[in-house]
This record gives sequence, structure tokens and C-alpha cells, in this order.
Amino acid sequence: MTMGKIIFYEDRNFQGRSYETSSDCADMSSYLSRCHSCKVESGCFMVYDRPNYMGNQYFVRRGEYSDYQRMGMSDCIRSCRMIPMHRGQFRMKIYERENFGGQSHELMDDCDNMMDRYRMNDCQSCNVMDGHWLMYEQPQYRGKQMYMRPGEYRSFRDMGMSGMKFMSMKRIMDSCY
Repeated sequence: MTMGKIIFYEDRNFQGRSYETSSDCADMSSYLSRCHSCKVESGCFMVYDRPNYMGNQYFVRRGEYSDYQRMGMSDCIRSCRMIPMHRGQFRMKIYERENFGGQSHELMDDCDNMMDRYRMNDCQSCNVMDGHWLMYEQPQYRGKQMYMRPGEYRSFRDMGMSGMKFMSMKRIMDSCY
């Protein structure tokens, strides 16, 4: 099992104090007063601009991220979640309404445009049966992102995603590592 490893830096361009982790971190402030850049040495992570995996989130894989704000985030990194590698099939059921209501469709592969494929213009809940997924606000995997691991998600609004629509979704595959 490949473990992920990420190093966070207080300032842009990998300057200032640093903090290294291979696991989830719900609140970065106990290690760094701020975090404006990071390097992913291995694995994949979601980084968040609020503690406890809240706020804007951004998917990072092996590479260097010299300026968090250039990634489209307003604040600095406050928490992170390690994404475990998944081997096997991917399955997710998406629903038009909260609490698994309205039209529904089961996905086993990436969907670059929910409206074109399913004639669905909104997705407000889902059930992830297998694998780890990224959901995107716009078609073609653009815009704000949300990380979905296996489990039931009855209301994206209750998760702090009110007013946000998801229009495309992608599997987090081995090739991400």
C-alpha cells in the first residue's frame, strides 16, 4: 500500500516553517500559523481552506504547488485529507434531489457532462458504493471540487455546498498516484 506524503509551508514558494504528514489533518493551525504552499511527494490529497475538511477544497497529486491562491482558493490551507488508493470497481448513484429523491443514475465511470449524458441539471445527493470520486461544479471537470469517499450523502447543502451544482464527476484512479 503506497502511503501519501505531503509537506506544507507557511509562505508561498515553499518558504517559512514546514509541516509534513502522511495522514489526515483536521486543523493545521496546531502546526503552522498559516499555509500558502505545499509539495506532494507521493499519493493524492484534498486540501481545504477551513478546518475540519470544510470550505473550498482542491485535489492535489504528486507535484509542487507554490501558491495556494493561484489554485483558486481565497484563504490558506487549514486542513487536509489523504485519499487512499482504490483498486477495483467504481460505483456511485447520483440523485437529482436531497435525501435520494427525484431522478437517479448509477455511474461506474467518469461523466464529463451530467446534463448531456443524463438530462439532469442538478445533483443534490449521492451514494458512493465503491471507490473515491471528485465532483465538479462545471462540465469537463472544471470549477470548484468536492471529494466523495464511500458513504451516503443525503444533502450537499447540509455539507456547506448550498447554491453549488455539480455537473461532472471523475474517479480518482491509480493513475493519479
